[in-house]
Amino acid sequence: MDVDLHLLDLRYEALRKRSPTRERQLLASLADVGQQMPIVVVPVAGGALVLLDGYKRVRALRRLARDTVKATRWEMEESEALLLERLMRVAGEDALEDGWVLAELHERFGLSFDVLAQRFDKSKSWVSRRHSLVTELPQEIQAQVRAGDIAAHAAMKYLVPLARANAKAATRLSAAMAPLKPTTRQVGELYAGWQSGTEQTRELILSTPQVFLRAQAEQRQAQTATKSPTQLLLDDLGAMSGIARRARRRLEQGLLPRLLAGEREEVARLFAQTRADTQGLFTRFDREATDVGRVHANSNPEAA
Repeated sequence: MDVDLHLLDLRYEALRKRSPTRERQLLASLADVGQQMPIVVVPVAGGALVLLDGYKRVRALRRLARDTVKATRWEMEESEALLLERLMRVAGEDALEDGWVLAELHERFGLSFDVLAQRFDKSKSWVSRRHSLVTELPQEIQAQVRAGDIAAHAAMKYLVPLARANAKAATRLSAAMAPLKPTTRQVGELYAGWQSGTEQTRELILSTPQVFLRAQAEQRQAQTATKSPTQLLLDDLGAMSGIARRARRRLEQGLLPRLLAGEREEVARLFAQTRADTQGLFTRFDREATDVGRVHANSNPEAA
């Protein structure tokens, strides 16, 4: 069914974080091939249609000056629809978005932690931990996560523990770094500098976090310059292994079926390139290892 964009009720937009990169990719895809996947709406009293899934698509279509959007309508109670939509996403393990939805179901619809644990097929402690994320993390930081200024993983790993100990410090640190749109690694460096630094270091992080990060980068470069070729190769192989494990987990969590057609094509293209690059590396290693084995055998009389 086609729905006029102005008829949509966007009451759950605050339960979704934003990714500027993904939204740019989606905008390009919609402009190129049009909408491939319908949004999901649920009717509520008064005839309004509440948007459950598809907030990025709706924002992109509005930027393209479109008037309508393809939609699938779920005929069920609003709370049940919200629960079902989250269950379909839960494989993504986005703990902050889980927490936002759990808080909505608990506080607005009155579902107890026991009921939520049963419905999500999780433990009560799982529900409690995710709910506590959004009660312990200051609203200012949550807004930065929703806007895509702070990565959700970085907020959970570094800012939640800091907020538990000192909410004001966590808010100040987050406000200082948000304009940089830092990576999770950079957030970790700023957090570590804040935790172990002097008062002067903390003031530097708050006033010019980019200067602190630049100093950290220069220190890493200096350390790298003193490493042997062997250690550099071991570092590269360790990084490759870690990245491969992380990418595999994303696939195991059901990411691929949720991608748009254009996104799947880009993922397939990069997988093919990665396979070629890594296969070239493995081939080279096998050849070098064989040659080294021959040299050692020829130079060792006992190997004959």
